[in-house]
Amino acid sequence: MRQRRSPEPGAGPGGSVREVLLAALRLGLTSFGGPIAHIGYFRREYVTRRGWLDESSFMELVALCQFLPGPASSQLGIAIGTRRAGPAGGVAAWLGFTLPSAVALTIFGLVTVSADLASAGWVHGLKLAAVAVVAQAVWSMARTLTPDWPRWAIAIIAAAIALGWATPLSQVAIIAGGAVIGRLVLRPTQFEATAHEPSPVSRRTGAMSLGLFAGLLVFLPLARAADGQPAALFESFFRAGALVFGGGHVLLPLLNASVVAPGWVSPDQFLAGYGAAQAVPGPLSTFAAYLGAVSVVPPNGVAGATIATIGIFLPSFLLIFGALPFWDWLRGSVGFRGALAGTNAAVVGILAAALYDPIWTSAIDAPIDIAVAAAGLALLTVWRTPPVVVVILAAIAGELIARAGVAV
Repeated sequence: MRQRRSPEPGAGPGGSVREVLLAALRLGLTSFGGPIAHIGYFRREYVTRRGWLDESSFMELVALCQFLPGPASSQLGIAIGTRRAGPAGGVAAWLGFTLPSAVALTIFGLVTVSADLASAGWVHGLKLAAVAVVAQAVWSMARTLTPDWPRWAIAIIAAAIALGWATPLSQVAIIAGGAVIGRLVLRPTQFEATAHEPSPVSRRTGAMSLGLFAGLLVFLPLARAADGQPAALFESFFRAGALVFGGGHVLLPLLNASVVAPGWVSPDQFLAGYGAAQAVPGPLSTFAAYLGAVSVVPPNGVAGATIATIGIFLPSFLLIFGALPFWDWLRGSVGFRGALAGTNAAVVGILAAALYDPIWTSAIDAPIDIAVAAAGLALLTVWRTPPVVVVILAAIAGELIARAGVAV
């Protein structure tokens, strides 16, 4: 296949918004497998096939997106699109990568919103798939993000606090505490930077983006208290998108505390949607579209899905546009890297706590459930089976168990 080449690969904005949109849409329709797999898809499409940037520039953007809160694969797409065609290219990259799964999950929410999910066998199977998927995420993240005893200790303490104090405020406090401890005691290895390249975003625009990000974190809770439900919906998802570290799976405890605890979404609806999110391509964060569609907080339906999707991804735009002009400073800051390491360790603890409650406690009712979840975990870890296959098999198993009348 003939490759499309740019005049100066990796040298900054030099393409059209349309080509960025079409390339990202291709990825949005075919990229199964979660954030780590998405990075592989991006590398093949943007580095190998299209030559939009070189290997070292690509890995620098990966590092930047790992440093920032937010869904890493979506941020990586925004960053690459911005390099290629400026801020409008970043928006186009996000639209192409996100829209297919957001539409699919919105439709799933609209179809199932009035169904009795509590008694559906296939829904129980989706919940068992969630056990397997999150267990794999906890294991892989722990191996990468807690390689020594100080970070293991941070993760264990974070899990204990998260289990004993399950509120959105507790998760903010745990993340902040991990950052402070990491800043004080952790010294990660130096990041090897490549040569400086001009940013497609000016420092003034970057500073304005960071200021807007900080301002919304402060203003939105006040607007929520004054305005009520629409502002509450947007604020909940904006907060989740602003605080998530470590990939889409970490959204689970943040969103559970935001939408299940106040009664906006039932536990069965929540876990069924999370399982369905594993079966569509694109970013896992589009789970927000499903939650906005099924929420009892108006506006729901398509309007709710739109508000939730914009809310959860807006922090990624503000952080990417804000960080790109200052990346040289960020990657050289020992304190910043230490704070990030502590934050990531705390995130492992938060996700481990969520694996137990609400995922395990909501899904596992009998020995047969443990067997199905264990089989799903083995498929993911030993045989490297794609998550979409595991989700489908678990849904079938759940339905067969229900029809056979096995006690659950």
